[in-house]
Amino acid sequence: MLGPVVAWDRQQVDLKGPRHRAVLARLIVARGRVVPARVLVDDLWSDPPEGALSALRTFVAALRRAIEPDRAPRAPARVLVTDGPGYALRTEAVDAWRFESVVRAASPTLSELQDALGLWRGPAYAEFADEPWALPERTRLTELRLRAVERIGETRLESGLAAEAVPDLDAHVAEHPWREDAWRLLALALYRSDRQGDALAVLRRARETLVGQLGVDPGPALARLERDILNQATHLTPPGNARTETAPPGNGRAEIAPPGHGRAEGAPAGNVWAEAAAAYDRAVGGTRARIESTVGLLRNLAVTGGGGLEAARRHRLAAVRAAEELGDPDVTARIIGAYDVPAIWTRSDDEAQSAAIVAAAERVLPTQDHPSIRARLLATIALESRGSRDIRPREAAREAEQLARGLDDPALLAFTLNGVFMQTCYRAGLAPERDAIGAELVTLSQRHNLFTYEVLGHLIRLQSACARADHTAADDHAAAADTLAVRHELPLVEVFTRWYAALRADTPESYRAAATLLTSAGMPGLAEGLLPLALATHAIRHNQPIPPADYGPHTPWVHGTITPAAHRTTRDAPHGGAEPRRGGGVLEPPAGLLLEVHLGLVVHAARRSEDGELLAVAQEALAPAAGEHAAGSGLVTLGPVADYLG
Repeated sequence: MLGPVVAWDRQQVDLKGPRHRAVLARLIVARGRVVPARVLVDDLWSDPPEGALSALRTFVAALRRAIEPDRAPRAPARVLVTDGPGYALRTEAVDAWRFESVVRAASPTLSELQDALGLWRGPAYAEFADEPWALPERTRLTELRLRAVERIGETRLESGLAAEAVPDLDAHVAEHPWREDAWRLLALALYRSDRQGDALAVLRRARETLVGQLGVDPGPALARLERDILNQATHLTPPGNARTETAPPGNGRAEIAPPGHGRAEGAPAGNVWAEAAAAYDRAVGGTRARIESTVGLLRNLAVTGGGGLEAARRHRLAAVRAAEELGDPDVTARIIGAYDVPAIWTRSDDEAQSAAIVAAAERVLPTQDHPSIRARLLATIALESRGSRDIRPREAAREAEQLARGLDDPALLAFTLNGVFMQTCYRAGLAPERDAIGAELVTLSQRHNLFTYEVLGHLIRLQSACARADHTAADDHAAAADTLAVRHELPLVEVFTRWYAALRADTPESYRAAATLLTSAGMPGLAEGLLPLALATHAIRHNQPIPPADYGPHTPWVHGTITPAAHRTTRDAPHGGAEPRRGGGVLEPPAGLLLEVHLGLVVHAARRSEDGELLAVAQEALAPAAGEHAAGSGLVTLGPVADYLG
């Protein structure tokens, strides 16, 4: 059960189809108790068809043949038995039960715990993750697995193997940052490995995570451990493993404490925060509520600047995974959809994380009927699939918008329009469509005080104005965005308005000055290769050689070629963005605000190499933007698109 449902009898047994496996899994969940046939039918089918009972009997008969192949004809079954109105499974040979017995034992050995953890092959009851009858058991087993990891850490510490405990515990707290005992064990393992500074840093990180994201103070065990480490309490070190450091107690390190308690920032604002956090902790006791409230904190954190954005991005996926481990698809859907942070840039900052969030949203989407929840999940899919040319994210964006327009929820409509905007870069010449989205966002946001989306609308309209070379309008939108940013403390806005100012000045010095903001912006999807790209486009427009540099993700279009469709072979390997082929060429740039710039660069390369076929393909792709400038990003420009179509 600890993974996809399978059975062995010296070798793996063929359990036929998914409903056969569902019957077996459902009976194992019952732990030997009889499950009435009618209950099994209701669990197997949300709308049982006519003849469902007969089908169930067929499944049971097939399972009996599979798991008791040596049973004589007409002999009574010994494992999958008929008992009164239903069926029961009479066996103790279940991996989940073996695992549980070890974890719950009083004093399991390290080897026993490791062997028990090794029984896991994936999430428990993996293929039945959304079945109501499996959810409680999956949740219970997942909690036991997490406890097993911590018991292994404890056992290693008790055995004098502190250094060996550190890597697994470090990974464990990264995946499950709300488990205070895991933080305690990691800090203790580091201390016993003669890494006192690292141990204290871990405890501070634990406090920042719990206070900053959940609004709760660390429990007494963590506070006591930090105090004991600072005092180098003798009980922290097992006999025969005494430390030699002699740092005095009270060596200037602060204990874990909420803001406003024993700290310089104990001003009224800090006290209000601490008191509110304490009140929240008293009122909210459930893990579900805490995880959901965490997403609200992460959403606010994401717009505070580079460090906040990076932290929000790092912990967002952990929150989604924590929700999935609860086995409650409704909670998971709400947590995924609640992160409605406005997004302006069309290249992901973390493609692996974006793919994981999209996969989680797609998994939970079929379980959700409420139009508001569905719209948020679909908008998330659209936003996190930025840069993709697949049709699915575009369809998700439009479906989300359609659902939102049928609801009286302006914030939801703004969120879905953001998803539509992100999927309006799949071909050249779509700046007018994006401008219409920006205009609606500004109007909607002003009417309903959605200031972050009002900023987004102005930045979208700034970009579109640059594509039209209407710098008067672009100046107005930049000024409006800056005013809102100052009023509402949104420092990331300056990254885009300063880069626009650099485009207006159009000197290498102005671009270099704007690039200084990228270091702390927390947006690697924007920052990577942007300054070299700006300098390269400036050089091309001024008939200068392209300077040698690391162009990052822009390298194929600065120095490469575009492969005409006729030259593609069966060895091509599409993967969402550019498509590599034999010889190192690429088929087309990824969807995004730099699409016209990338295509203009290919035209420039084709002209220099006198590659007529390549030139024709690139110009055909660029032609829909014939009346625009290759400046729809509002950051860099290649000048009029018409210059690249002659």
